[in-house]
Amino acid sequence: MNVKHKLNFSRSSIYWNRDRAILITLLFGLSLTGCVQTTQQSQLPSNPTATTPAQSGKKVVLATFTVLADMARNVAGDKAIIESITKPGAEIHGYQVTPSDLERGQKANLILENGLNLERWADRFYNSLPKVPHITLSDGFTPVNISEDSYQGKPNPHAWMSPQNALIYVENIRKALAKLDPPNTATYDTNAKAYSEQIKSIDLKLKTAIAAIPPDKRYIVSCEGAFSYIARDYGLKEVYIWAVNAEQQATPKQVEKVINTVKANKIPAIFCESTVNNKAQLQVAKESGAKFAGVFYVDSLSPADGPASTYLKLLEYNVNTLIKGLQNK
Repeated sequence: MNVKHKLNFSRSSIYWNRDRAILITLLFGLSLTGCVQTTQQSQLPSNPTATTPAQSGKKVVLATFTVLADMARNVAGDKAIIESITKPGAEIHGYQVTPSDLERGQKANLILENGLNLERWADRFYNSLPKVPHITLSDGFTPVNISEDSYQGKPNPHAWMSPQNALIYVENIRKALAKLDPPNTATYDTNAKAYSEQIKSIDLKLKTAIAAIPPDKRYIVSCEGAFSYIARDYGLKEVYIWAVNAEQQATPKQVEKVINTVKANKIPAIFCESTVNNKAQLQVAKESGAKFAGVFYVDSLSPADGPASTYLKLLEYNVNTLIKGLQNK
């Protein structure tokens, strides 16, 4: 919303001083607001060295979204500065780059992206930063292709949702940091190994938890088709309204398809992602008789005080939400 401020100045010194005071107050307030917004968008760490990379001597690495940034921080430890371009809660597919993003990009030594057509805005971003290299963390495995809608045949971009794929992400991060910052290679190697063990432990927990669900009940119904890799790895059947978060507005045909599938298979619970509008899925719940059992975190972590503030917490939260929904009619 655009707010227009009309300041009336008169020749009277009294009114002039009054209006000048108002103007100064407004400008000061806008300045503070701008500072707050910039900080929120940048997601700068509280560590003061993070704002002075030249003084700290640390390499600065940008990740395109919060999940990748969290992975990279676990590998980097305190040897590099890792920032997310997007903030928690942002929808990554149609993200709009800001001037502050470009400013941070110019100061970065490396950018980490997911690839697989997830960051549709990235090419223009990179074109503005010709001297800053970027690497694709999803390189190294065979993607699952989307089977429906206009995206049919294209790779599903949500590869990080599989812990098994996440191990490849971690290895790609380790190699990238070691190449960027050779003196700290030993630290990156150690951190990557320890973090990979944590991911393997989560993988085992997820397999055990999902195995407890009867095979004919192992459905995961969401707004976006973001769970193809988890469905593949853990023997789940995936149902979704749209393949990729693009317009975020379901067509009647898409909604009808999900309603019919939920009814036919007596699926007790359905879900939606935290970054999209759940209106269509609530309609599915109402007309199918299923319960809307909560949100999944996919394209973004939650804020620090939320339930999915790290990648590992995201995985655990999602599977716990799924199991709770399917087991409690």
